[in-house]
Amino acid sequence: MIRFTTAGESHGEGILVILEGIPAGLTVNSEDVDLELARRQKGYGRGQRMHIETDSVKILSGMRYARTIGSPIAMYISNKDFKNWLHVMSPVSVDLDGTTLLKPRPGHADLAGLMKYGVNDFRDILERASARETAARVAAGAVCKMLLKEIGINIISYTLQIGNVSADMSSIKEDDVWNNTETSYVRCPDADASARMIKLIKKAGAKGDTLGGKVTVVAKNVPAGLGSHTQWDLKLDGRLAQSLISIQAIKAVEFGNGTKLASLFGSLSHDEIFYSEVKGFYRNTNMAGGIEGGMSNGEPIIVTCTMKAIPSLSKPLHSVNLVTKQPAKAEAIRSDVCAVPAAGIVAEAAVAIELAKALKEKFGGDCLEDMKKNINIYKDRLKTL
Repeated sequence: MIRFTTAGESHGEGILVILEGIPAGLTVNSEDVDLELARRQKGYGRGQRMHIETDSVKILSGMRYARTIGSPIAMYISNKDFKNWLHVMSPVSVDLDGTTLLKPRPGHADLAGLMKYGVNDFRDILERASARETAARVAAGAVCKMLLKEIGINIISYTLQIGNVSADMSSIKEDDVWNNTETSYVRCPDADASARMIKLIKKAGAKGDTLGGKVTVVAKNVPAGLGSHTQWDLKLDGRLAQSLISIQAIKAVEFGNGTKLASLFGSLSHDEIFYSEVKGFYRNTNMAGGIEGGMSNGEPIIVTCTMKAIPSLSKPLHSVNLVTKQPAKAEAIRSDVCAVPAAGIVAEAAVAIELAKALKEKFGGDCLEDMKKNINIYKDRLKTL
């Protein structure tokens, strides 16, 4: 079973992730993980923190000579900003220095977390609730991407919308999506929409405001049959949705045509099935987003996530002082104007982790060679249908 857990605070000493279940024999270079971490830090509208941190992973266990050995993989990402927070974030007892935060931000975990854990300072909450934690998920996702690539599965993402500006994907050739996305400051494959998104982000930043949007993740060459219809918690779309909705500020997840299907008759809502000796079973459309009955159906998995605007505003919203109970402006905490481009990278990682889990569950394999053999046997069986 593939699983992972993370630890660490936003301004603590560092972020740690432990990833279990990756088969032995997979080549993993730390430079490839660093590349994914760098992609997460880019994007027009990111805050000052991205100028401080240059994330680089240190692999502590689970590998030997850049190859996995089957044991848990531990990876560590240091927080360079920790040197500026030594007193505030000390893990040992110190005299408090007056940095108590008492004016919770609407839309953040501040107040709910303070009520749940009974603390007197919601810094205890925000430090762990921060999206800084996603650096660990991206590191775990990078390793899972390498496993998926060995099987021929590729994952990309792109920005579909920021604020009220949306990409016109009908004008973009499929072969150009990746290149256009990776050369855009907002990771949008539509050049005209990219320019308008940047202008909107500038406008929001000047007003002390923030912006949300939508990102789409596409996983290609996923074999049919990952996930299961037999239990609610085995359904692949349900598992992907949980993983994606857990990303900070993500408020909605859609597969394929998603909410658009609400307005369509059944005759227009489903992907008709065809067969040829060359392709086998195939579809001419993909409104289901590659998943039917909780299982991958062989078509690309397409999932779109909606991200709300970040709740940390330089011109804060109304709140309440937790001590005086009097009206107050929420704490003004350093953050991004728009993190939608970065959310796409985190969403890629989330999808990669869940697909790797489902792949391991179906095909097993304590070593990569065994897993590949099992997959080939399965694919050969499908050809006989």
